[in-house]
Amino acid sequence: MRILGIDPGLTATGFGVVDADGTQLRYVASGTIRTRPDDGALLPQRLKVLFDGIGEVVRRWQPTVAALEIVFVNVNPQATLMLGQARGCCLTALVAHGLPVAEYTALQLKKAVVGYGKAHKSQVQEMVRRLLALPGLPSRDAADALGLCITHAQVARTNAAIARVAPLRARTHGAYRDGRSY
Repeated sequence: MRILGIDPGLTATGFGVVDADGTQLRYVASGTIRTRPDDGALLPQRLKVLFDGIGEVVRRWQPTVAALEIVFVNVNPQATLMLGQARGCCLTALVAHGLPVAEYTALQLKKAVVGYGKAHKSQVQEMVRRLLALPGLPSRDAADALGLCITHAQVARTNAAIARVAPLRARTHGAYRDGRSY
């Protein structure tokens, strides 16, 4: 299974691609799609950059499934709305390319990768580096995206083991506590 992880953001959207074969994880690629308002680009143009960038990542690395972070509501409602628009754009790009999408919260990602739901970004970066045997630390956005890949690989492996014992019924959400899988 080739997993594409997306950490959505309007200024910086991280992506990571990991191959998962049982318990074995292999790093394929990672990076960041950047949009900057100081370039004079308005929101629609910035969202198009995200949409096109994700399309390019999908075409280049041919993932079989995608994992997307569920955004949180923060103190600033305007920032939350902007982030939600960026996330919606990312989700639309993934679905437009025919990928099944699983969604996980930051808490789920941190628990799966670090073992502690309130871990710091630097801890996530270090554990992603170790789990994928990377020569250096990935950027924060790429580390979160790769962490989503790791999280999905673990959840998929667990769901497959459960399905071998007792067939799972299809669910539209909640396949992983408070996460969504379509």
